[in-house]
Amino acid sequence: MTPLLVLLLVVAAALAVRRQLAGLTALVPLAAEVPPAGAPEVSVVIPARNEGHALPRLLGSLTAAAPWLCEVIVVDDGSSDDTAAVARAAGATVLSAPPPPDGWTGKARACHLGAQHSTGSVLLFLDADTSLAPGALPALLEEHVRHGGLLSVQPHHEPLEAYEQLSSYFNHVSLVGCGAFTPRGARRPMAFGPCLLTTRADYARAGGHAGVRAAILDDAELAASYGHVGLPVTCLIGGEAVRMRMYPRGLRQLVEGWTKNMASGATEAEPLSSLVAVAWVSTHFAVAAGLVGAGVDLATGADLPSTALAWPIAYAVVAAEMRRHLRRIGTFRWWTWAVFPAPLLAFGLIFARSLVLTRVLRSVRWKGRAVALSPSNSAHEEG
Repeated sequence: MTPLLVLLLVVAAALAVRRQLAGLTALVPLAAEVPPAGAPEVSVVIPARNEGHALPRLLGSLTAAAPWLCEVIVVDDGSSDDTAAVARAAGATVLSAPPPPDGWTGKARACHLGAQHSTGSVLLFLDADTSLAPGALPALLEEHVRHGGLLSVQPHHEPLEAYEQLSSYFNHVSLVGCGAFTPRGARRPMAFGPCLLTTRADYARAGGHAGVRAAILDDAELAASYGHVGLPVTCLIGGEAVRMRMYPRGLRQLVEGWTKNMASGATEAEPLSSLVAVAWVSTHFAVAAGLVGAGVDLATGADLPSTALAWPIAYAVVAAEMRRHLRRIGTFRWWTWAVFPAPLLAFGLIFARSLVLTRVLRSVRWKGRAVALSPSNSAHEEG
């Protein structure tokens, strides 16, 4: 493939990605300290397995939202750390979930139990690694009043350690491939599991987490359930309002987490959005390989064609576009876009691992449990 052709493909793919993300809208916190008369009572449900290190940040962030909440429920999903003690010390109600029965994933079971024991008319499901800014909850409620159905927020990613920066491509590609932010919206409803808000009535109408009990991607399947009963699904990004720190326990946790999600997520995305994501990432690999090849030729004294200048230009285009997108979805460091082949290589290796484990061996591990996948992409957890 010639350098000029690759450059043209990069530009075309970049424009397609911009269109895919044209509807990317961040949740904006509201300066509302007390709920107005008639405001709904909100129950927060937090599924947690070995999240004692993460809960203080989330539970602390909910303090500002206390006037809007009727309860905070932490469902301890068989933790071996101090998850339950940390939650109780912060004043949360703690439910101890028994091992998930056959046909249930641990998270779906925990969310189901939390919803069953809650009393509020509105349910807010939050992952333990998220946090809410002051004013985030009233903003969520306002958006839900506007749209109804299921409101889903992909939190702003806050990677701290160097290895956490390797999540850059995964986050970016997930948003491109889901199709939720195109001008026409996704043909198949999609949702992000870290932050979900819905009324109890709509949750029951859609079947709740009981209806997606075996799905490894329970968030996407839950969104589909809402769509099947004619309820809308709205997706936002977290901006300053909702944040998360994923996989803080080391590179192994990051690899296991993205291995569990990526290949399965690719099959859930709509074809056109998947095609754009694949084309975009493929041009990145082509640019990286072409520039390396040109560098080798230059070092060995081989003649370079006059079009070889297209390689550094294409590299600059990719880097500039990645910088543009990553700044909107997380606090990623400069090298994730300036030296994009590094996180790109990690993305490729982990995605290949995900394909092998989820499509061939049909088993992955997550939080100490073996997750055996059936041909329908559902899961059975062991351990």
